Amino acid sequence: MLEGFLAGHAWGMAMIAIVGTAAGVVSGVVGTGSSMMLLPVLVYTYGPKQAVPIMAVAAVIGNISKVLAWWREIDWRAVCAYSVPGAPAAALGAKTLWILPSTVVDITLGLFFIAMVPTRHYLQRRQWRLSLWQLAVVGAVIGFLTGIVLSTGPLSVPAFAAYGLSGGAFLGAESASSVFIYVAKVLMFSGLGALPAAAWINGLIVGMTLMLGTMLGKRFVLGISPSVFQRLLDTMLIVSGGVMLSAAWR
Repeated sequence: MLEGFLAGHAWGMAMIAIVGTAAGVVSGVVGTGSSMMLLPVLVYTYGPKQAVPIMAVAAVIGNISKVLAWWREIDWRAVCAYSVPGAPAAALGAKTLWILPSTVVDITLGLFFIAMVPTRHYLQRRQWRLSLWQLAVVGAVIGFLTGIVLSTGPLSVPAFAAYGLSGGAFLGAESASSVFIYVAKVLMFSGLGALPAAAWINGLIVGMTLMLGTMLGKRFVLGISPSVFQRLLDTMLIVSGGVMLSAAWR
């Protein structure tokens, strides 16, 4: 039976290794995007019901690797302000997911992500910034949304950028906050019975591929200019918005 399972999943597992490593590189450079890249492969390999909980476990591992990579540059005040209200909100969002139609959420967030590109540049020209208490409010809102949808990286990325973080400090703080948010989400999924032992194992395997990609991505972050970083961020916002809109019609 085990040999048959491995043979049936061999192609999917190979794709997970390739796409997961690439997703780790992208996420390590831009700060988001790994969930959007990996979900289609996970759905193909494990089915739609298992894909989201598996990705939640993998996201914890992937973000831990980014925390380790940028540990010395993390702004822990920002992390605490964001994640203390964000983690319980994520747990509430995960529970709400079971009764809320996902199509409306996907369309709204997809349009929002795309609209964030011109809005972000407008706010940058106006030198808009988030204070620490405003970051806490944003953390609660985004945390709740993270519990409902697959990923809200395109929301947390501009939030931490508006707080004034960039480069390794930005990636480390956003990732550390995401660890707390996704742990709360995983615990809620576990309590709801959505994470059997097999899903935990698969999530850890996927997370290891993200970790490998993140370590490779650190070299790119150290070598890119702020303007290139901003263009990559814009690209991920547009791509993530398109993925959300397409998901609404799946």
